[in-house]
Amino acid sequence: MKKILMLLMVSFSLFLPIAAGAAAPVEVDVLYMNHGPLQSTLEKLKGLFAGYGEKITPRWHDFESTEGEKFMASKGIRQHVPLMIWINGKETVSGFPSGSGPQMFQGKWTMESLAKALDQATGQH
Repeated sequence: MKKILMLLMVSFSLFLPIAAGAAAPVEVDVLYMNHGPLQSTLEKLKGLFAGYGEKITPRWHDFESTEGEKFMASKGIRQHVPLMIWINGKETVSGFPSGSGPQMFQGKWTMESLAKALDQATGQH
C-alpha cells in the first residue's frame, strides 16, 4: 500500500509542472477605431502585449470592419467608442488612456493599470 501511495505521489509531482506550464493563454480582445489620434495608443498596446509573449492571445477588432461590426454585435455595443479592451471576456478598459486623446473620450485607465490587470490575469507579479 505504501508503494502504491508513493508511486501516486511521484507520478503527481511529475505531472504537476507540465499541467502548470500548459495553462491556456489569456484572451485579450481589443476593439479599436483605426484613426490617427488612437495610433500612438495602439502602438503602446502592441508593445505592452509583446512583453507577455505566449501568455496572452491578443485579438484585434477594427471598429469599421465587417468583422469588427460582428464583434460589436456579439458584445451588444451600439455606441461610438474609440477603444475597448476585454481580458478573458471581461470588459477591462474603455476610451483613450487618461491624459491621451480628446478629453471627452478619455477613460479612467493608464497603461500601468492595464499592465496590472494583465499581470493578475496571467499570474505574473
